[in-house]
Amino acid sequence: MARVRLSVAERREELLRAAVEQIEARGVAAVRIADVASSLGVSNALVLYHFSTKEKLVAAAFTYAAEDDLAHLRKLLGRRTTALRRLRAAVRWYAPTGQAKGWRLWIEGWAAALREPALREVTCDLDRQWKAAIIEVIAEGVAAGEFHCPDPTGAALRLTALLDGLAVQMTAYAGAVSRARTHEWVDEALARELGLEREALVAAVR
Repeated sequence: MARVRLSVAERREELLRAAVEQIEARGVAAVRIADVASSLGVSNALVLYHFSTKEKLVAAAFTYAAEDDLAHLRKLLGRRTTALRRLRAAVRWYAPTGQAKGWRLWIEGWAAALREPALREVTCDLDRQWKAAIIEVIAEGVAAGEFHCPDPTGAALRLTALLDGLAVQMTAYAGAVSRARTHEWVDEALARELGLEREALVAAVR
């Protein structure tokens, strides 16, 4: 069956989606241009036409995944509700028990970023944008008198460090931490950063 002719933008997005899937399945080090091409039934030359090297393809794939996650984060934080509800929704979504982009992908990205400058730039930018969004909504909640947090920047760093660490535990060591316990710890950490009791936080977002 003949393949549907795609525009340049559509073809590029198709290749990026396939690259993300292959990276999740094989890892950054093992994935090849041929793997991405084969998964779509296209030639290696077509992939190389859009991304001249594997390194550029990998960096673009992570950028694509990051933009997708950040768009959803902005959607959650842009809802017309309290800062506390928006903040907890974002933290729950980002947590390893939520629906953020597969954590295996991001753990692969962190590891590869130690050796790949282009990929390090992508992961650092994602990290900066995520923290900036959390800092902003915490500051909004403080200004509105919803909770007390003297250091929104430090709070965002501590929360993301906890979430990232739990993600590594749950992804690398199956069964190390239960989903229920993870939710409990995340709520406890969020409540502590906002000067609230966990029970009060849970009650406020119901």
